[in-house]
Amino acid sequence: MYQVNEKELKDNYKSALKDKNFTNLVKKLKVKDEIAMKYTSNLQNTCEELNHCSKCKGLIYCENRLEGHVFYPEKYGNEIIFNYVPCKYQKELAKKEKNKMTREKELENASFKEIDITDKKRVKVIKWLKEFYDNYDKIDNQKGLYLHGNFGAGKTYLIAALFNELSKKRATTEIVYYPELLRNIKTDFDSYGDLMEYLETVDLLLIDDIGAEKVTEWSRDEILGTILQKRMNNYKITFFTSNLNVEELERHLRINSYSDDEIKARRIIERVKELTIDMELISENKRK
Repeated sequence: MYQVNEKELKDNYKSALKDKNFTNLVKKLKVKDEIAMKYTSNLQNTCEELNHCSKCKGLIYCENRLEGHVFYPEKYGNEIIFNYVPCKYQKELAKKEKNKMTREKELENASFKEIDITDKKRVKVIKWLKEFYDNYDKIDNQKGLYLHGNFGAGKTYLIAALFNELSKKRATTEIVYYPELLRNIKTDFDSYGDLMEYLETVDLLLIDDIGAEKVTEWSRDEILGTILQKRMNNYKITFFTSNLNVEELERHLRINSYSDDEIKARRIIERVKELTIDMELISENKRK
């Protein structure tokens, strides 16, 4: 088996030091040359990956061996240990996933008894939800709710609490975060048919945070328009939450100023109005 001799180690190390980034990395580690030269190849790999990171615009563009991570050195006595350290984009993703799990758990456990009733600004919405619950299965063609208002006002939690209570009456319910739903359909198109059929027929559907997505003709007309039309045809109850009121949502859904595009956006809004009661919730940010 071929082994690099000491002269080759020194020559390789000396050559690597011509790279300013390599030199700066060695200085940052605060190790002697006789130690650093044993890890020349690995240190060069680190420099290469750091260079990738300096030009990277997101995880999908990552060129490193382990996506979202850098092969990074750390001094440990008279040795250098290398570990895969997450980059800023990987850390952001991990934070989002953690927040998502926390939020999903919170919504999963939402209930009427846990709703904060001390905020007078929420009384009207809470009263509507209670009446909806009491009248469920008693009134035909009940309308859902288009609940809009400021960020963090608890819109999703309130509707999740209603859904959890109604699930005890054997109603099937589903909450979909709309921007994520669109991403999931794009990445797993094989399940498109089954997913759409489910969203079109589930008893109670909440389309959460509509207006936060990037609008395309596909997302507006093929996905949202189809779901809403089928739910209208099937007499299924639909809820929405948004930071936009209905007028702002209509402007959001317009991709351009052409008359036919305005008509398509208006068609979506008419379906929203047909399916829901419009209510506003302006309250304290519960997520602070």
